[in-house]
Amino acid sequence: MGMSIEVTNDNFTAEVVQRSYDKPVLVDFFAQWCGPCQLLKPLLEKLAQEYDFVLAKIDIDQNPELAKTYGVEGVPDVRFVVDGAIANGFVGMLPEPQVRDLLTQLNLKSPLEDGLDAVRAARSSGDLALAKRLFGELIQTHPEDRRLILAAAQFLVSQNSLESAEKLLSIIQEPEKPYFQMAQAVRGLIQFTRELATLPDSDSEAGSLDWQYAQAVRATLAEDYEIALQSFLAIVGRDRKYRQDGARKAMITVFDLLGDDDSLTKDYRKKLMQTMY
Repeated sequence: MGMSIEVTNDNFTAEVVQRSYDKPVLVDFFAQWCGPCQLLKPLLEKLAQEYDFVLAKIDIDQNPELAKTYGVEGVPDVRFVVDGAIANGFVGMLPEPQVRDLLTQLNLKSPLEDGLDAVRAARSSGDLALAKRLFGELIQTHPEDRRLILAAAQFLVSQNSLESAEKLLSIIQEPEKPYFQMAQAVRGLIQFTRELATLPDSDSEAGSLDWQYAQAVRATLAEDYEIALQSFLAIVGRDRKYRQDGARKAMITVFDLLGDDDSLTKDYRKKLMQTMY
């Protein structure tokens, strides 16, 4: 497992440079008076345990020589050290997903990520019993991990276990962005699932807005997001007031599920703006 250590000018070579030949070292240059430093510290300590790297914490006020040697101008300043080579990481507070992306670039992978990969493989092969068992094991080991909570909640929605999904999502609070935004999107899936009971399930109303909306909802729940977005967009074009602007709001839910960087999100946000204005 990873570890977190205090590093000074006297032990830097042994605790950072030499250790980096055994496992990666993240050097966190910080200051006691720095607010963002205090926010970043518990995140890095948590990730050190999960990803099995060494977190070397250096107080720049107590170790000005090290800060000067490595050109630290602002804190927090995080550097990566692998096989004795020190590389720039990032300066300032980053959201947890971005820090994880940087760790991935270092070819670091956590047991949790391996577990989530196994869940995805089980779902892709149709072995839902295995997926459920794997989720249960992961949640016992990582009960507070937000990515796991979101993935498990989405799986529960797909199994129509809506109350269990809502209970999991309640753990994530509004200040926890962007996790809260994703939690709201999964709540949108719960709402879609409940709405289906009131929507037409046959072609007898083919062509109606209710039928078109039902098709879009089913496509969303089946993770066929492009078809869903096409259908929701068509409804926006036909009747913006339908379900109190429900089709546009549904598209926002899909955008949040996909993420801002997804090509479908970028494409259909533009199309939505063009349709509306």
